[in-house]
Amino acid sequence: MRELLVESCQEEDEEGAGHRFDYFVVVDQMEVSGGFACESYGVRIAGPDGGESICVPNITTSASRIDELMELLTRNFVTPTTLRDVIDDWL
Repeated sequence: MRELLVESCQEEDEEGAGHRFDYFVVVDQMEVSGGFACESYGVRIAGPDGGESICVPNITTSASRIDELMELLTRNFVTPTTLRDVIDDWL
């Protein structure tokens, strides 16, 4: 499995505290029928210095779809806590 950093985003919450997250595309191999494998894409969101982090692998086999998802995640500053819900709704 390999990871590609897409973007680092920083926002302030209502109280003025800053939050920063790094957004990664996760590239892996997914087994399919007949012994074949294909490249699959997932996402990982990580806080700074090994803080809060979550990885959701094997979301899609389409590079254009994972690009759409990453744009949605970074534009809306999705956090590790809400990532799974956002992916469920997106699928």
